Amino acid sequence: MPRPPCCRRVEGRPAVSVFKPAGIPAREIGEIVMTLDEFEAVRLADLEGLYQETASGRMGVSRSTFSRIVEAAHRKIAEAIVHGRALKIEGGPVFERARRRCGKCSAEWAGPPECPRCKGTGNPASSTDRSPGPCGRRRRAGFGNMREGASPPEGEKE
Repeated sequence: MPRPPCCRRVEGRPAVSVFKPAGIPAREIGEIVMTLDEFEAVRLADLEGLYQETASGRMGVSRSTFSRIVEAAHRKIAEAIVHGRALKIEGGPVFERARRRCGKCSAEWAGPPECPRCKGTGNPASSTDRSPGPCGRRRRAGFGNMREGASPPEGEKE
């Protein structure tokens, strides 16, 4: 039996979760499901243009795991385009980053601790959440599947 996958950090959900060919009813075409971690890998590697080492650190996985995730995502995207199928983005072993709220202007965002509006400091909305994630490991808010006592990825602060 294979080892269960660890939780992967994602910075948000897609604006639209289903893409399908125009002019063909959804009931007449097949559906390919892409997980949220595959979507995040494509976003980091292809849209943001990050190197795999940097992108894998942001997702909280090894570089080789990131490579497998992005390869599977590319295969699913190609299959949907070539065979004219719907692409649905949902599920997967993910942990979404904690939303932050600025103490100065009350803006909400996910990601780095600096407020995008006023450059103030935001505290994670769920900073006391230490419950197990979907993979059963304990987590700290904003840092996915990191073990207790581990330091956050480079460039991030606790």
